[in-house]
Amino acid sequence: MTDSRLAVIVLAAGAGTRMKSRTAKVLHPLAGVPLVGHVLATARELGPAHVVAVVRHQRDAVAAAIAELMPEALIADQDEVPGTGRAVELGLAALPGDFDGDIVVVSGDVPLLDAVTLAELIEQHRTAAASATVLSAIVDDATGYGRIVRGGDGSLERIVEQKDASDAELAITEINSGTYVFAGASLRTHLPAIGTDNAQGEKYLTDVIGLLRAAGQSVGARPAPDAWLVEGVNDRVQLARAAGRMNAMIVRGWQLAGVTVRDPASTWIDARATLAEDVELLPNTHLEGATTVGAGARIGPDTTLVDCEVGEDAVVTRTQAELAVFGARANVGPWAYIRPGTELAEDGKIGTFVETKNARIGAGSKVPHLSYVGDTTVGEGSNIGAGTITANYDGVAKHRTSVGSHVRTGSHNVFVAPVTIGDGAYTGAGTVVRKDVPPGALAVNQAPQRNVERWVAANRPGTAAAEAAARASAEGSGGAPDGAGAAD
Repeated sequence: MTDSRLAVIVLAAGAGTRMKSRTAKVLHPLAGVPLVGHVLATARELGPAHVVAVVRHQRDAVAAAIAELMPEALIADQDEVPGTGRAVELGLAALPGDFDGDIVVVSGDVPLLDAVTLAELIEQHRTAAASATVLSAIVDDATGYGRIVRGGDGSLERIVEQKDASDAELAITEINSGTYVFAGASLRTHLPAIGTDNAQGEKYLTDVIGLLRAAGQSVGARPAPDAWLVEGVNDRVQLARAAGRMNAMIVRGWQLAGVTVRDPASTWIDARATLAEDVELLPNTHLEGATTVGAGARIGPDTTLVDCEVGEDAVVTRTQAELAVFGARANVGPWAYIRPGTELAEDGKIGTFVETKNARIGAGSKVPHLSYVGDTTVGEGSNIGAGTITANYDGVAKHRTSVGSHVRTGSHNVFVAPVTIGDGAYTGAGTVVRKDVPPGALAVNQAPQRNVERWVAANRPGTAAAEAAARASAEGSGGAPDGAGAAD
């Protein structure tokens, strides 16, 4: 349900220099989603009438990502004037001129803050009829954060930034999270009045709190239930910490939904992955992107699935797979490498040390071991022999191989594409198939085996092989080795 009197401004303009990265900070992935994507998802849960994202650093890339994640979001560009106050001023200007509801301000690099915490902040703000309400947090080490300065009665007096704080203020452990709710009319009135007379020469959004207090308006602060909810991501250490916390929450959520996770510490599940009841995840399993897993499937150990679809009761063991589909009761691995475009139908098998790419393998068909199957279609109930290679590239273009239903191919075959093997056909071991095989035919192309007697003795005299062959010949004939004791 849309709250017509609520808007959200997302601050996503910062350079994030401490990340030391070519990628904008808010675009670094967390559980498979950019940092700013988690913030936008939380904003959407609030049901606001408007969402504005303020951008600057790597403007086009950030704006494009936001447009993909939330097409309805408005984009505002921050100018040369630094500071969160200026960013909110520009975000406010992007809202409809007649909007006079409440405005939530959140940071694009605070991905763990949830909608429940924000909803409680909004409720307190509205109940108190406040002009501004700040989300704070109690921390052990407040270094780097603005401090919440309260009066003797516990009310919020002001927020002081780290570089502007006195020694007494630096000792305060309640910090400003950078998340606010403002009454729109009050914000429009007082925001233009803030200046840059401070240690950093920036327009501090926090100065609005002091202006509101001076005007006799009500302001408040509400501590978050857990300090980690408001932790920002400014470097790779904080990114890893946030990733660990988010993954723990995701794994726990799936456990409560009926998924067995043998080792939560080594199991990673992206935010967009979906799992059904009775799925079992073994240690060191990673489900990335939009991977979906059907009921009763077992994944792992040591398996990574990226944007894959796994059917009910399938088993995927020690496998790396991307953009693949495994049908119900399919069996994959161990040590399989499944590349994009692979589709394994129900009851099919892709076995040990098999690589597939752009391959459609029919129901009940098997590629058990030691094979490469690329740009290939296999019908139903067929078996591809060990060591088979589909030679799909002629140096210029890729070509397809078509294997029919109920085909039995021999070990160590090479199918030189384009080639078709008809339904019910067989191929002999070691066969190189260069032309189509009719249905029900046997394809063989090996020459008869020829043994050249005494070749080792003639060509490798004095070697261990020659000596072993001589002894074997003597034992087999019951006499002296070949050539021993012969008359001149």
